[in-house]
Amino acid sequence: MSAKDRFHDAVKKALIKEGWTITHDPLYLDFDSNRIQIDLAGEKLIAAEKGVEKIAVEVKSFLSPSTIYEFHLAVGQCFSYRIALSSQEPERQLYLAIPIFTYQEFFRRPFAQKTIQEAKIEIVVFDPTEEVITQWKL
Repeated sequence: MSAKDRFHDAVKKALIKEGWTITHDPLYLDFDSNRIQIDLAGEKLIAAEKGVEKIAVEVKSFLSPSTIYEFHLAVGQCFSYRIALSSQEPERQLYLAIPIFTYQEFFRRPFAQKTIQEAKIEIVVFDPTEEVITQWKL
């Protein structure tokens, strides 16, 4: 099992505050003889007629000296995770959780925006100090 991200618990608490029930910590998927581990999975009742919304969340801290390197790793992970989810849990929406300071300093730049758009990665921005979600970026 790989180590939890530094902000794993902060994101988990933030999701719970938003009304999500954490169903997996982590979510394991077996795909083509590979075990994939996505940090968190949760669900939330939307409305009686709509049913349950399901998500998977990969948490990244972006605390290393090379933000671009971590960004490239995260984009690759999300791409692979989306493939595994589509075959095993297609109803589950994948999100990349990033701290607010990384969103403000890096993810708002044109290169990051264009990459996220082209890669079709959904973002959830969180405040690690307050342990709250500040925005969902679809």
